[in-house]
Amino acid sequence: MPKQKSNKFHDKRRDDNCLRLQVEREQPLLEYLLSTISSESRNKIKATLRGRGVKVDGRIVTRHDFPLMPGMVVTVNKSKRTNNKPDGRYVNIVYEDRHLIVVDKAVGILSMAAGHSSLNVKSVLDDYFHKSHQRCTAHVVHRLDRDTSGLMIYAKDMAVEQALEHNWHQAVYDRRYVAVVSGEMERDSGTITSWLKDNKAYITYSSPIDNGGKYAVTHYNTLARTAGYSLVEYILETGRKNQIRVHTADIGHPVCGDPKYGNGDNPVGRLCLHAYVLCFVHPVTGERLEFESPIPPAFTRLFKK
Repeated sequence: MPKQKSNKFHDKRRDDNCLRLQVEREQPLLEYLLSTISSESRNKIKATLRGRGVKVDGRIVTRHDFPLMPGMVVTVNKSKRTNNKPDGRYVNIVYEDRHLIVVDKAVGILSMAAGHSSLNVKSVLDDYFHKSHQRCTAHVVHRLDRDTSGLMIYAKDMAVEQALEHNWHQAVYDRRYVAVVSGEMERDSGTITSWLKDNKAYITYSSPIDNGGKYAVTHYNTLARTAGYSLVEYILETGRKNQIRVHTADIGHPVCGDPKYGNGDNPVGRLCLHAYVLCFVHPVTGERLEFESPIPPAFTRLFKK
């Protein structure tokens, strides 16, 4: 009898929409699916995972690195590949499990509702949860401005939301933004500190001495320069309202496209601020999760010679 290859499986049953596989050796889920289902592209298999179309021993799994063990049964439902996932014009799912969801937010959508008809990520996710038969709602953990794009976490229940919110600075160990700012940055790196406080018109203003506001610390690295613009990475030590926008204006290089704190410089027709790195400890599993969203091409095109 010919010897079986180590990456084969004991049981492989297929119908029009479903494939049942039995695992023979320890392997991450996505790696296993890619090596086993040769008829599907990498993108399609990843879409099936995101669409909650993969079960392990009867439980839906969306983690690419979920550890498979010998004897586990993996079921792939091809019909759930798209499974009512959110409109990619506004929200893309980066990671999802039964406790929380990480999304990449587009420009022009609020983090949560600010009026009866306002387009917001929470409503989009609640609709997605309903259509995918999940008994949960999206709980806001942190916010991005309407015109800031990038990575965000939403909890699926209040307990997880509270665990993240109350331990935010311990749970989040790396959080970075990238921005196009006006003018050529003089320094390669540095730190900006001040006290930030809102006035009666809800404009945040900065003071080098304690003005009764909140102390804010922003670290920055200059990634690229031209005579007119700079591409700058910001690492937040504190997370105050409008912190990056106010701090970079403090040093004479406001974020391009900023109607509040900018100088009218708007080379790409949007607020040039993007939350591109988010790393945190999962509040339930203790796993370290690390995500990176690509820098918007509109930003990088400004620095191509």
